[in-house]
Amino acid sequence: MSFKPIKTKKIYEEIMEQLKDMISSGELKPGERLPSERDMSDSLGVSRASVREALTALEAIGILAIHPGEGTFVRETSVSRVFEPLAMVLAVERNPGAQMMEIRRILETEAAALAALRANEENLKNIEDILDKMKKADKIQDAVEFDLKFHYAIAEASHNTILLRMMNTVADLMHHTFRTNRENFYADELNGPRTLREHEAIAAAIRAQKPDLARDKMLEHINNIEAGIEHGLNYQE
Repeated sequence: MSFKPIKTKKIYEEIMEQLKDMISSGELKPGERLPSERDMSDSLGVSRASVREALTALEAIGILAIHPGEGTFVRETSVSRVFEPLAMVLAVERNPGAQMMEIRRILETEAAALAALRANEENLKNIEDILDKMKKADKIQDAVEFDLKFHYAIAEASHNTILLRMMNTVADLMHHTFRTNRENFYADELNGPRTLREHEAIAAAIRAQKPDLARDKMLEHINNIEAGIEHGLNYQE
């Protein structure tokens, strides 16, 4: 039996961890400029070399962007770079909408269940406010926008940032690719009111902290959307 020596974490790794925590918590936002190396070294009580090493490492993995003469910035995620490969799949696959609905079913049912377990009062108010705006929307286009925001709010209430990003990518892609068909779906005199009722049931289950019920209501909602698409929109929500 042989043991490996235990090594203490290097200073630059500790700086990296602090910066990553600040980005994930939203204290540092995409596009925001970081303090200068000198200011950071003074605040952290470390050498500028350690700060520079941490910044270089974070740039290498795509979290920061270093622009000589301008400063260091939190890198903004390029929506196009995320969407392009998925958009290609949609272009060549048969029934791409049906496959995307399967992904939504996997992600969104669990997001609803987690939201029922983890949502705080701010999350609940956000979900209910968006639902109220959806009810009062005068235009189909506005109702579709609030529908998207409703699902985003539930994902946020899951307090799982990776799930949120995955779900938002899928939802955004479907929204932009199938926007016209989504509007046609909501224009139907039966689909619009039924969708509102389903959203109300999902929100009520989350408010009541009933994860199994929230999961079931979200599954019912997505199944009904898919059935409507299959019937009238050729699997294109």
